[in-house]
Amino acid sequence: MSKIGTAVVGTGFGCLTHVRAMRAAGIDVLALVARDPGRTAARAERFDVPHAFTSLADALALPGVDAVAVATPPHTHAPIVLEAVAAHKHVVCEKPFARDAAEGRRMLDAADAAGVVHLLGTEFRWSTGQALAGRLIREGAIGEPRMATFILQVPLLADPGGELPAWWASAEEGGGWLGAQAAHVVDQVRTTLGEFGGVSASLPLVAGRSMTAEDSYTVHFRTRTGVDGVMQSTAGAYGPPLFVTRIAGTAGTVWVDFDTVSIADAGGQRQVPIPEDLVLPPPDPPPADLLVSAYDQLHAFGIDVPPYTRLYQTFADLITGRPVAEDPPAATFVDGVADMAVLDAIRRSATDQAWIPIP
Repeated sequence: MSKIGTAVVGTGFGCLTHVRAMRAAGIDVLALVARDPGRTAARAERFDVPHAFTSLADALALPGVDAVAVATPPHTHAPIVLEAVAAHKHVVCEKPFARDAAEGRRMLDAADAAGVVHLLGTEFRWSTGQALAGRLIREGAIGEPRMATFILQVPLLADPGGELPAWWASAEEGGGWLGAQAAHVVDQVRTTLGEFGGVSASLPLVAGRSMTAEDSYTVHFRTRTGVDGVMQSTAGAYGPPLFVTRIAGTAGTVWVDFDTVSIADAGGQRQVPIPEDLVLPPPDPPPADLLVSAYDQLHAFGIDVPPYTRLYQTFADLITGRPVAEDPPAATFVDGVADMAVLDAIRRSATDQAWIPIP
């Protein structure tokens, strides 16, 4: 197969990250697709994409388009994915994967029936800190994992005057911090600690905003492998950012500070050297003038471009049949459905104020 050609659906995160990561991975970006013809054409010109469409069908019919990236609001993912796989195009779909697990299963079934490569946009599987911590845990460096803590507090939405896309503030359209941020943590837990056995959760709104979606979450979870954990995060709190990723096991504790991973055990405390295969290029910030909303500021530092480049290199290898590394493992639509089942349980727990088992 010659160089893989793609169409990117979505001109926000699609341009800020997907287009740039694809090119870094050696993939041709042939078309942008979005609703606003003027904005789509302008973004296509800005990012040197040769075609701009408001119709996905036009992009799918373009010669050389082998794959589609879906970087649109969550409530639009299903129809885009279903149309793309019906045209036998390979697909990368952003997270949260769908509006719920049932919708996600329809997307998975359609992609499998079409025989296409399908990946989920959980790029942080390739981030150095997360990938190295996961590898250490799988290798038994901390014994049997028993307790996990994941905390993130950022002031992204604290100012009520900060602009947000309408969909992001709408629970019905799949907006909110649970899908934006917890989806990554859920995937990290499943990848490194095992499948969820149950959750108890609340979904508060911390910032003084009028929105139906949450800007925060607190989740107590238990995995089927016996790990007790807490996931807590808010995008609506003033103050300096707070990051905690810490997993304690029967023989030691591992924690992550961005790309730095440390271990403490009976032999003392030490920083773990980064293996060559997990070293990433530095972050690649997008053009500052394109960061027009508080939501866009999530991507201001470009930390997602290097791991997304690895994701797209894996995507290309799977399409062309080249060997693919098993560590980190790529997330497929199977993971998208499993992640959504956990997010569904979290929402149900917050509504019912109850512990929700996850079969």
